[in-house]
Amino acid sequence: MSTSTTAIANELGRLLIARKMTLTTAESCTGGVIASTLCAAEDTPLFFGTGFVTFNDAAKETVLGVHADTLKNHTAVSQQAVTEMAVGAIARAGAQVSIAVSGYAGPEGGEDGTPAGTVWFAWYLSSSDIVCECVHFEGDCEAVITQATAYAVTGLLELLGQPARA
Repeated sequence: MSTSTTAIANELGRLLIARKMTLTTAESCTGGVIASTLCAAEDTPLFFGTGFVTFNDAAKETVLGVHADTLKNHTAVSQQAVTEMAVGAIARAGAQVSIAVSGYAGPEGGEDGTPAGTVWFAWYLSSSDIVCECVHFEGDCEAVITQATAYAVTGLLELLGQPARA
């Protein structure tokens, strides 16, 4: 984890604490790295309590409540899937904010032709709409995970109205 990502996580943590909000994560392709980054921040227990790693479809269904039809009709790497992951994480963790991530870090892409490096993000504030975005990152699996982690944390900070300074 880079120093700048840790600094951004610290900034995000301070903002969530000030707003008396808690965060949960629902991760697939990042495999818990976002949660790990948050755990390295200052005062983590005050803003982060639960992270879900649901790497395969069955876990997304049973742990987060993603619908089987969503996975069948849109795949796990889709706007629909990350939206349901974000909603399911908040419902199960009792948090006010969630980050959900699903993608193909590599080296392979999806059976549907989606290239490696494709990652869908969803940021959900339980008091507002869900914001989703699809990004394509370059590099090997580790590089994609690192970039996706930084993007997820920075994206939430910006959604909360605080541009990242790190």
